[in-house]
Amino acid sequence: MVSPHGIKLAVHLISAYFGDIVSKVCECLLRNGTLSLQQVLRFTELNKENATNALLVLIQHNCVQAFSIEQQGGFMEQPKMVTHYMALHDNIIHLMRFSKFLAIISDEFGQECMEIFEGLLQHGRLSMNQIVDRYKDKHKSHTSKENSTAANVAHENFNKLAQAHYIERCPASEPYLESEKEDDTAGKKKTAKSKTNDPSQTLEARALAAATPMESIRFLVEADTFTNGAPDENTKKTSTTEIVGEKRKKIFLEPENKEILWRVNFEEFVRHFRHKCCITHMTTRMDNVAGIVLSAIFEATRRDETKVKMENTVPLPMDRIYEEAIKREEGRSLSLERVRDSLVQLGCEVPIIGLDETYSIDLKKIIDEAQAQEVESVVLKKYGREAYRIFRLLLQSKRLCETDQIWMATFVDKKDALKILFQLWKDDLLHMERVANEGQKLESLCWKLNKVSVWEQVLDDMYHAALNLKLRLVHELEQAKEILRKGKSVGDQVLAKRKKVGEKWEVLDSSLMILDDAIMLFHDF
Repeated sequence: MVSPHGIKLAVHLISAYFGDIVSKVCECLLRNGTLSLQQVLRFTELNKENATNALLVLIQHNCVQAFSIEQQGGFMEQPKMVTHYMALHDNIIHLMRFSKFLAIISDEFGQECMEIFEGLLQHGRLSMNQIVDRYKDKHKSHTSKENSTAANVAHENFNKLAQAHYIERCPASEPYLESEKEDDTAGKKKTAKSKTNDPSQTLEARALAAATPMESIRFLVEADTFTNGAPDENTKKTSTTEIVGEKRKKIFLEPENKEILWRVNFEEFVRHFRHKCCITHMTTRMDNVAGIVLSAIFEATRRDETKVKMENTVPLPMDRIYEEAIKREEGRSLSLERVRDSLVQLGCEVPIIGLDETYSIDLKKIIDEAQAQEVESVVLKKYGREAYRIFRLLLQSKRLCETDQIWMATFVDKKDALKILFQLWKDDLLHMERVANEGQKLESLCWKLNKVSVWEQVLDDMYHAALNLKLRLVHELEQAKEILRKGKSVGDQVLAKRKKVGEKWEVLDSSLMILDDAIMLFHDF
């Protein structure tokens, strides 16, 4: 469930990118959940054309997923197919990370790949032909004699992005979900594809699973070689090795004679930032060698990770870790024993002699430590050092603690400790229980950290702060609009104002990016 300020931030981003009508439809979906078009019209009071166009814009930019499901008719009426729409909050928040994504592509692949990638960020979904045409138009002056050169360069750079999994085929625009009644009649004859009909999953989770392309074709570029919008003869052939369920899904996801659309793969960027967060945390907590070794493990196992939130790294032999570590300039001076010691520091157990020397690192523990460190800093700033000591004790204890135990362990005066505990409890950071002591006929107070509530509050406060920063950036731009419009042939006073506006913008934007790193730590990692 999305927090209140998480919704407000998402609505602001949509409004800034696409206008008020689109943001009104988006807010309706975020606050009310999955809705049909008729329900959207009723909640927003928009006319059908405006609401439909707004939904199409949101789908084009990967902010909404549509799916159809059979709905039972009334008396003497046949069942009918109804299209539902669900907002994708995570994808909406990614709108403010586009500059981060572009920086990664620029560092790894250079300017030409970045131009192709930028087109996908701007337009949401594009076909290969649209990407190539856009690239050729941008480089007309350099390729006036041979347009094929620009096309070849575009294809080559596109392949690089697909092979690195930074772009992917778009999900099905409107997958069909079987109703619960149909699921029951299917009985026990279910194959691997039946995971989209798992009753334990929410309707939204089932829709996303049904829309997602098969992993075998998700990043496949060869099957997308079109000429003037018509598929190549080879792409019309279906592999005989595919299982029936996968073949049916492939046919559904790729209608014949339609170009395949591509989009940015946000998952890969989240994985990149998660790895970076783990490396930074362990480098700060331990030393540079720990960061080098962890980075080497991530690089070696990047393609073997099955999901973003991996709790442990893929087991890797010692020789493979060392081989990857010494590829880096900063790791060439490391000995095998030094790498092994660093792995022990990272929490790995030394394998028993006689078995394969493989290592796996607990990533969940690293992320938990980084989150706890961030929350502790928030408590310190908001409540003071004594509250910080009490909070830290309760975070580490993970059980009910009596008041006397708390103030004695933290060296805080008993009256002050009680005052702090009640304040934290009032703010829903702590859980309190009254425990009766029959022998002394007294009642003691016991306290425990309400971790779920704390983490949710911290994330919502971060969304709130990010929204305030975005609004401040808009305000600064409005205030400086006249100054920014003026050219360079102006007086020193105007130039000084322009410089001041630029510096203020950089500070605010930098603060927003740092805050966004913390948001990702609590929400995406």
